[in-house]
Amino acid sequence: MKKRKLSFWEIWNMSFGFLGIQFGFALQGGFMSRIFQTLGAGKDDIPLLWIAAPLTGLIVQPIIGYMSDRTWSLKWGRRRPYFLVGAILSSIALFFVPYSPTLWIAAGFLWVLDASINISMEPFRALVADKLDESQRTYGFVMQTLIIGIGTWIASNLPWLVSELGVSDSADLGVVPNSVKVAFAIGAFVFLVSILYTVFTTTEYPPEDMEEFEREKAQKNSFISDIVNNIGNMPKTMKKLGVIQFFSWFAFFTMWSMANPALTEHVFNTPAPIETNYNMDIAVDKEAFDVANTAFQKSSNAVGSAMGVYGLSSMAFALLLVLYTSKKNINRKYVHMFSLILGGLGFLLMNIVESSQLKYCFILIGISWGSILSMPYAMLSSSVNPKKMGMFMGIFNMFIVIPQIIAAVGGINFVSGLLGEQAINAMTVAGISLIIAGFSNFLITNRAAISYQEAV
Repeated sequence: MKKRKLSFWEIWNMSFGFLGIQFGFALQGGFMSRIFQTLGAGKDDIPLLWIAAPLTGLIVQPIIGYMSDRTWSLKWGRRRPYFLVGAILSSIALFFVPYSPTLWIAAGFLWVLDASINISMEPFRALVADKLDESQRTYGFVMQTLIIGIGTWIASNLPWLVSELGVSDSADLGVVPNSVKVAFAIGAFVFLVSILYTVFTTTEYPPEDMEEFEREKAQKNSFISDIVNNIGNMPKTMKKLGVIQFFSWFAFFTMWSMANPALTEHVFNTPAPIETNYNMDIAVDKEAFDVANTAFQKSSNAVGSAMGVYGLSSMAFALLLVLYTSKKNINRKYVHMFSLILGGLGFLLMNIVESSQLKYCFILIGISWGSILSMPYAMLSSSVNPKKMGMFMGIFNMFIVIPQIIAAVGGINFVSGLLGEQAINAMTVAGISLIIAGFSNFLITNRAAISYQEAV
């Protein structure tokens, strides 16, 4: 079916829900390690505590992709029911996670939060391929990236902003500050409202052949065997993109899990206070702990704000791509390659910059982030069967979550440990990984994936 070209505002409306999704991811990515450290986690424990995020993605996304491919409602469409369910569950989890009284409860909330976000996110990727003609695919994925950048920047600055408005950064031992609690509550509200906006402003195309769709849906095939069969028969281009994704997401998982301990320690010189170093029954020790803890919480706000810059620069990068791809086609392969290399340099520079210069590192990282959120999906959407777009988008998520699982169960600690004990070495590992991802783009040779223009 030849699809009509959509206007800017139609594409904006169908992408707007990603604002809320990114509020959830930015708050999770920027501040879960801070919550874990506040509740007593050591920096070497943090990657493993993060394993919930990739594991839930590995399980949830292929299943949701499979289910949404086989869903159709005259009122709600194919993908929108999953947006809504995920948004409700995510908002509840976002609100309550900073109230966790213990480390294991916080880790449990991360499982719930990430699974819920994934329920909403995967169908959004498939919606672009469902709604847009081939010639607008890059434009659509870049529009999502623009909105993601806005969400990342605002959400990453929320704890700093509410702190500036007078909400306290101080808290007792093992208690998350009120500034973080208020920020997560705002994020929960934005998540739900933005998803509702897309649900009620966007329509979906019905299946091209409704009779065939109903026959396929009525088949009794196990979705597990269906997913396994499609994994075994994935296109070559998808496998090659998987190599790029592996090193890209290893780098970004390292940033999300380790940036707070690495940068508060190396750049701000305010590491998280260790409880065993203080006797809270002695007034002098309690006062010293309060001073050290408040300094750590404030530098964590600053790290979060600096990380927000990568959302801002990814937004600017995406805006340039939106303006360009609305009229012309691009070479996705080379755009992605150079973007990833720039991000890798941003990570490496963290070893030598001062706190006031940290934002420049994240500007470079933001360029790579903007490309990661658009170019691989644009290349993939030109390489797979449109009838199985949701499933393949879910399967493609394996190349996102497997490197994160490897990083969480010891990959980060092992590789960064080869460079020394300092937490900043994790950022060096992230930089090297992202540069490898950049050069891996030479693997992509499919002309349709590289540029739509070359395929027609």
